[in-house]
Formats: sequence, structure tokens, C-alpha cells
Amino acid sequence: MKPREVLMGVVAVLSAAGCIRLGIWQLHRLEERRTKNALIASQTAASWATVSDARMQDTSTLHWRRMKVRGVPDYQRETVLSSRSQNGSVGVQIVTPVKPVDGSWPDTSILVIRGWMQAPDGRTYARASTMEGDTIDVEGLVTEFPPPGKGQSRMPSLAYAFRWLDRDTLSKETGTALAPFVLLQLGDTVQRDVTKIVRVPPPSLSEGSHKSYAVQWFMFATIALGGYVAFLVNQRSTRGGRSSNIG
Repeated sequence: MKPREVLMGVVAVLSAAGCIRLGIWQLHRLEERRTKNALIASQTAASWATVSDARMQDTSTLHWRRMKVRGVPDYQRETVLSSRSQNGSVGVQIVTPVKPVDGSWPDTSILVIRGWMQAPDGRTYARASTMEGDTIDVEGLVTEFPPPGKGQSRMPSLAYAFRWLDRDTLSKETGTALAPFVLLQLGDTVQRDVTKIVRVPPPSLSEGSHKSYAVQWFMFATIALGGYVAFLVNQRSTRGGRSSNIG
């Protein structure tokens, strides 16, 4: 075998191995997605959780459970998650501390992602237009605080805008103790008026594109190896033809 053929073979095998590895990774992602979907479906089908449940139990067991809260929102200490897309537009997710009125968790507020509002710069919005009353009834999904990201969670240009929710930072920001979970308020997610708040959609239970991506990577691996075999056959055929002409 000539050096060129060896080199082409090494490239083909390495390329195929890389594609196969990426395909297997996509299958792992698919399995993770299915596991998450099954958890969400199971939790949302369970009975409604209460604030007392969250206070007495490990809140991780309540992840994706539905919960009802009647409370007093503190609009003045409201924050936003910046640059969140919805309905094909850029906006902000509005996060409001809500103190339960039933006294089930004294001196503690629950962060509620009340919804999304259009904001072309991904940060600023008309705060007064999102107010929904002095006392609100929230039906939502219990979600966990995300793991800390890299760098500062707060946007440098706006005091009330954040990249992600950090419990300790927001507890200082709101001046109150915060429950160890975030409530995603459910409701109408269709935007009919750009000046009004709409709810954030719950997690999708679709499997995404992982399976199709895996198939594509395996096809690329097959093409790489098949192309190399075709290259060898062509080389052998060319050399065989030259030998016959010489003879």
C-alpha cells in the first residue's frame, strides 16, 4: 500500500471515529431528554404541592410539581432575566418576590417567574405595565435554582437585570429570605399585546433533534469509510489498467 493510501486511510478512520463518537453522544443526549421528560410528566401529573410541603420536604423532590400560592408581590424589588426569546422576539423574563399570605412561611418570599415581556434590547421594560394586583394567585411549576454560572450574574449596566438566578445575590437584592426554589407561573403564553406580560411556556416534552443528529453523524461515518474503500478500488483499478497496457 502506497503512503498516500495509508494517509487517506488514517484520515478516513479518524473521521469516522469522530462521527461515531458524536452520534453516540447524541444518543446519550436523547436518553437524558427522555428521562427528563418522564420526570416532568410524572411530577406534573401528581397532586398539587403546597408551600408547607416545600418548607417541610427536600424541595428537590418537588421539582416540576404544580403549586398554588396566594401572596403579595413586591414589584419594587422585581428583577428580570435578560435576553430571553419567546414568540420569535427578544425580551425579558420578569421575576417577582411573592410573600405567601397564609403565614405558612413567615418572613420568606418565593421568587416567581411571572412571565415574559418584549424588550428589544433584552433588558429594559415598562415596569408599571406588568403589575397584576396587590395580591395575586399563582399557579405554577416548582423549579430549582440553576447552578451558578461563570462571572457575575448581574448585568453590569442595569441593577435589576440578571443573566441567571442566584439565590444569595437575589436575597440581598430583595432584602428578604428566599425559598429554595423558583416558581414558574403557568397561563396564556400567546402574546396579543406587546405592552402586556405573557406567561413563559413550561418545558417542552418533545425529544428534540437528537435522534436525527445521531443518524446524520453515523451516515457521515459510513460515507467516510465508504469513500475510502471506493478510493482504494479506484486506485487498484487504475494500476491494473496501466499494467495491462504495459503488458
